[in-house]
Amino acid sequence: MSITPLMPVYPRCGVRPVRGEHCHLIDEDGTRYLDFASGIAVNLLGHSHSGLISAIQQQAATLMHVSNLYGSPQGEALAQRLVDLTFADTVFFTNSGAEAVECAIKAARAYHQSVGNDEKYELITFNNAFHGRTMATISASNQEKMHHGFMPLLPGFKYCEFDDLAAAKALIGPNTAGFLVEPIQGEGGIRPASAAFLQGLRALADEHDLMLVLDEVQCGVARTGTFYAHEQYGIAPDILATAKGIGGGFPFGACLATEKGARGMTFGTHGSTYGGNPLAIAAGMAVLDAVGNEEFLAEVREKGDRIRARLEQFIGNYPDLFELVRGKGLMLGLKMKVESRPFFVHLRDNHHLLTVAAGDNTLRILPPLVVGDAEINEFFDKLSAGAADYQIPEAA
Repeated sequence: MSITPLMPVYPRCGVRPVRGEHCHLIDEDGTRYLDFASGIAVNLLGHSHSGLISAIQQQAATLMHVSNLYGSPQGEALAQRLVDLTFADTVFFTNSGAEAVECAIKAARAYHQSVGNDEKYELITFNNAFHGRTMATISASNQEKMHHGFMPLLPGFKYCEFDDLAAAKALIGPNTAGFLVEPIQGEGGIRPASAAFLQGLRALADEHDLMLVLDEVQCGVARTGTFYAHEQYGIAPDILATAKGIGGGFPFGACLATEKGARGMTFGTHGSTYGGNPLAIAAGMAVLDAVGNEEFLAEVREKGDRIRARLEQFIGNYPDLFELVRGKGLMLGLKMKVESRPFFVHLRDNHHLLTVAAGDNTLRILPPLVVGDAEINEFFDKLSAGAADYQIPEAA
């Protein structure tokens, strides 16, 4: 056989982590990498957080899984905490971000169809978005690279330029059910929406009785310095998808909704075998214990402001490489004047600094939210060394 035991859908690199310590990953050969990727905004408490480890260990020794046919005291407690912390009135637990977005799409359609408006099924989505890899979530994106090999796409999505309120308004029609948008595009290049755009979508949704659905899978759970990024825009959604950081590294996600937004999600309309299992709930509880308070959020904002200020000063030393810094909190993007992926590889392979490449020639900087001064200084040392010895590839 020529195919590998692991299906070859990932272009895996030579880094092979076997252990984690706080903000570092250790390869099987002992090489240490500074992790400013965090599993793509997942390991928000780093790799050895005692509270998260203890919660998972204790729950694993007590009860790992039961069917959702039974009552869930653990799930009810975490759902209540999320309701208390957010705009939401109700929560559905999932295993991933894609599942959370799937649930959000279903809820948006079900809202209208529960009262007989069956024609309202289309969601207006935005160019360069990333919502997941399921059929519905790739159909919600205009990125052809994700469509290849999986045609035909599912109907029910219209694409619009991101941050263009007039264009979004122009797409509203008799079949429109709502908007699906990331407050900050992650894969698209750490592109924050403008306040006027998100506030305008909220106003359009109110005016036309549409659902405003936010995908905060990457930008949520304290990453931007507020518990969810939309709080910084002065708006609230009807439905929100969350995952990544909410489990701190354990596979976990959720769909949050207002009572109105969940109106169509009644008995039998949705389900999950593993969603909300006690082990995942324990991880989520430990994460909220750590990040669900203003003191922690203020620290994220302070560290984010400090790193951003240093980055903005740093890029002036390399005007041929870097263009600007954007993002919020500890979700930062370094937009480059050259292709970002070769530089990302250079930092990883030659300076043992892990970041994440993104669209729009952007380098994503996503450290664990518990990052300290020592790791911040190490990051700038490695970034500076990487920029100093980087040779821009010649154009083909």
